[in-house]
Order: sequence, then C-alpha cells, then structure tokens
Amino acid sequence: MAAHLFDISDDHQFNAAALATFHYQYEHTPVYRQYVTHLGVQPDRVDHYSKIPFLPIQFFKTQSIIVKDKTPEITFTSSGTTGMVTSRHPVADIQIYEKSFRNAFALFYGDIRNTAILALLPSYLERSGSSLIYMVDDLIKSSHQEESNYFLYNHEDLYRVLQELQVKGTKTILIGVTYALLDFIEKYTVNFPDLIVMETGGMKGQRKEMVRLELHELLCKGFGTSTIHSEYGMTELLSQGYSYGHGLFKTPPWMKILIRDTNDPLTLLDNTKTGAINVIDLANYYSCSFIATQDLGKYHENGDFEILGRFDNADIRGCNLLIQ
Repeated sequence: MAAHLFDISDDHQFNAAALATFHYQYEHTPVYRQYVTHLGVQPDRVDHYSKIPFLPIQFFKTQSIIVKDKTPEITFTSSGTTGMVTSRHPVADIQIYEKSFRNAFALFYGDIRNTAILALLPSYLERSGSSLIYMVDDLIKSSHQEESNYFLYNHEDLYRVLQELQVKGTKTILIGVTYALLDFIEKYTVNFPDLIVMETGGMKGQRKEMVRLELHELLCKGFGTSTIHSEYGMTELLSQGYSYGHGLFKTPPWMKILIRDTNDPLTLLDNTKTGAINVIDLANYYSCSFIATQDLGKYHENGDFEILGRFDNADIRGCNLLIQ
C-alpha cells in the first residue's frame, strides 16, 4: 500500500488511500486503536477521510506511535529547551520519508540536480534526531552543484557563495531557520532577485517572535527578493507543505489539511473559518497518518492554507490517555 501513496492524483484516490490507511492503522497501531476506541468510533462506519479520528499530536511526546509488527529504522525527535518533553517519531521505513520529501521537492521546485542548496540551520545541526537535517542532507547530496553546503555561523562564506552563484546564474535555494537568516542580513545585504529564500520558522529562543508580514519584509529587503518561501513540516510528519510567498502553503497530493473547531476538537469547520489544523499525511503509513496539531490556521477554497499561530495546553478530548 505505502508504495502507491505517491501516485494520488485526485480527491477520490486520496479518499480511498486515506480510508485504507485508517483501517490499517486502526488494526496495527496500538495507541491509535486505543484512542479511536476511546472515542466510541466504529471504523466500519467511517466512509470518508473527514470522518476519520485525528490523534492529538501530544501523544508523540508520551507514547511510541508505530505499528505493532515494525521496529524503527530511525527515530526523529523535536527540539526543546532543557527539561521540556520532546516529540519522538519512530520511522519504520526511512525510504518512505525519502520518497516523500524527494517527490514533494521536485513537485514544488523542479530538478534538484540543477539547484544549489545552501543551508543556514545552526540550531538544527547542533542537535541529533532532526528530520529537517535528514532531508537537507539528502538534498545537498542530490544536488549536482559544488556550492551546495551547510553554513553554520560562517556568514562571510555564505555571502561569498551567494555572490558567486548569482554571477553564474545558478538556481539557488537558501534554507534557513528564521533567526539565523535575520542574523545574516544584519551583517550582509544581498541583491539576488532570483534567490529562493526558504525560512523554516522559529526563533528557537534566540530572538523575539515576529509577525510574518514584518519578518518577510525584512528578509525580502535583506536578500533583494520579492517573496519569501516557507516550509511547513514537523517531527511528527513525513511530508511537508511549501509556500511560494505571502504565507500561503500548498501540500503534495498525499497530504491534506483540514480545520477543526478549537472549542469542539472532534468537529471540522468549513473552509471559510479559522481553527486548529488537522493533517492527513499518508506518508506516515507505519505510525499515524491523522494528526490533530496545535497550529491555528485557515484553509482556502483553492487548496491553499495559512498558519496563523499556535496554541498550547489545549483541552483535547481523549488526552487522559496520555498518562496511561
């Protein structure tokens, strides 16, 4: 089943794949089965992906979310301050993750071999278990451009390489954690209109949080670009959404965003309202594909979605299972 997840081309195929995945995970992922049972949901009555129960993302902090007949090939972990409980995502088949991010990157950005990948991700590099670093490692290796590399705090080297790539006319993507991109443009100003700057979000305790509009205006001015791209991903997912600018994200065909009521977390909202984000990620085949996140967002009729913030310590029904 997992091998066909990346061939989805319409909503009918997505629905069929989502239902098959739901039944598989209900049977084989113990934590998810316990949660569905706790809610009183009868799986044989679930006939559309919108009726599938979404597992609160907090479960990844306290439980091992993996099908019962698999052992993890790798475990991704989230970042966190000292003493904070972090999420753990045991991945039974790393090739599914590789297929997911390779296919999605090609879908949104074309042939990686023709693209220089520059990475400014110090806080991610300085810890282990980052799914983002795993992806960027692979993208750098897959790029056929000699300049593709990580830049930790060596901003002078990054400035020089950006200038060289602009002169050569090489398609270039700079992937950076938000605070590191701001640190760079405080020292250097670049005028590289064709540069794709992709911010991965987060100040990681390094800077005061900023509203997206203000942040992107600063970055556009600092890099000489008209828009700032973004990536929407997390430890608990094996797929990513991408934004070409203005905070509007799209997902690959095997990933879908739904909006739930923050006051009644088992109720979905229509596409005109703001609420909490539920994610269906079919690449999570051997863990749980149906995740209720703590992100606030809005879905648009054309399939775009935007992230409006986060909420913490949400009272999500069923979370008493977290301590069992």
